[in-house]
Amino acid sequence: MTVAVALFTQDLRLHDNPVLHTAARTADQVVPLFVLDPDVAAVGFAAPNRQAFLADCLTDLDGSLRRIGSRLVLRHGDPAEHTARVATETGADTVHVAAGVSAFARRRETRLRRLLGGRLHVHDAVLTVLPPGQITPVGRDHYTVFTPYHRAWEQAPRRTVHGPPQHLQTPDGIAGTQPPTARPHSPALPPGGERAAREQWRRWDIDDYADLHNDLAADATSRLSPYLHFGCLSAGELTARALKHGGQGAAAFVRQLAWRDFHHQLLAARPQAAHRDHRSRDGHWHRDEREAEDWRNGRTGYPIVDAGMRQLQHEGWMHNRARLITASFLTKTLHHDWREGAAHFLRLLVDGDLANNQLNWQWVAGTGTDTRPNRVLNPLRQADRYDPDGTYVRRWVPELAHLPGTLVHRPWLLAPDYPAPLVAPENLTARLRTARALA
Repeated sequence: MTVAVALFTQDLRLHDNPVLHTAARTADQVVPLFVLDPDVAAVGFAAPNRQAFLADCLTDLDGSLRRIGSRLVLRHGDPAEHTARVATETGADTVHVAAGVSAFARRRETRLRRLLGGRLHVHDAVLTVLPPGQITPVGRDHYTVFTPYHRAWEQAPRRTVHGPPQHLQTPDGIAGTQPPTARPHSPALPPGGERAAREQWRRWDIDDYADLHNDLAADATSRLSPYLHFGCLSAGELTARALKHGGQGAAAFVRQLAWRDFHHQLLAARPQAAHRDHRSRDGHWHRDEREAEDWRNGRTGYPIVDAGMRQLQHEGWMHNRARLITASFLTKTLHHDWREGAAHFLRLLVDGDLANNQLNWQWVAGTGTDTRPNRVLNPLRQADRYDPDGTYVRRWVPELAHLPGTLVHRPWLLAPDYPAPLVAPENLTARLRTARALA
């Protein structure tokens, strides 16, 4: 009787999982394994919100596996050592794992290969629609501009979408630890797991996405990013389903999945972009801890910025347009280093993905792949355009709910008790002009 180990990482699902699909197709018995790696905490990536969400994901995955006759084997320690140990204990012929793009994932794969040799099978296009490196411009190993990448991405062949296994037999007697528990930082953190992910996908109206994805008050984005980060949903399956559905909303959503792939292929080719400027700005950054703390706590004096930062604190998630506004305010209005903001986002975001978080921050800061690095988002214009009646601000900054109409975006006119703007409104245009020049 042949045995295969399916090592879960950021693919915590049964549907469209090539790791699990191949293990089940090629072996009589499968050991679904997840190893809780203490090094994740050691490098500061085990934020409370993500740990709590991960605990939900693992509990849900174990329940799904039990319904088809299997169970999740949990271990705690070095993933390579525990995987090799489980393979020895069960006499496994093969071990299957998803390819990752971060330096952390690559080190794990290197150690796995060293211990397992030819028994290790690494699967591409598990975490993304296309694997990094499948499409490249002539003479280069990755794309640095999204538009040509997107054109090539749309035409590239994609792997088959797999259904979930209907039955899975797992060897008896394999020891494992208890599922982890964790207390989130944010009280309104969404539930983790594949079942919650697929329910969110069913509830969401994709047809409205093209028209409303920037409308802060409408809250019409998919809210699927945490589930994509942990692999509770397959980006490949979502793309296939959206394209089959058709329409402008689906096309706009698929474009965002292409952006996600774009960032992953860039980080795979340039892992240092997680911490270093992709495009140098010559270190023109301002340092002021009081300003940074006011920004983190949603007390900048600009309600549209403060609303986004408070949503992040409460939900462990933030509307994408608010992410752009808050990031631009820190980097372009206050002239703070993007790494300062990216680190704060990673402390709280349940979807805190290294590729998307760091490279989106660089895009906003003018050090990334934006072809207009001097792009500046004026917080007042953004507020008037994307929260025209102030509903989003009133939701997250209730102390300003009494202000009428768009005056909620300008509390210095009628609410003297609200924090004074970090940049005086009369100086805002000049400050943003300086930001364009520095970029």
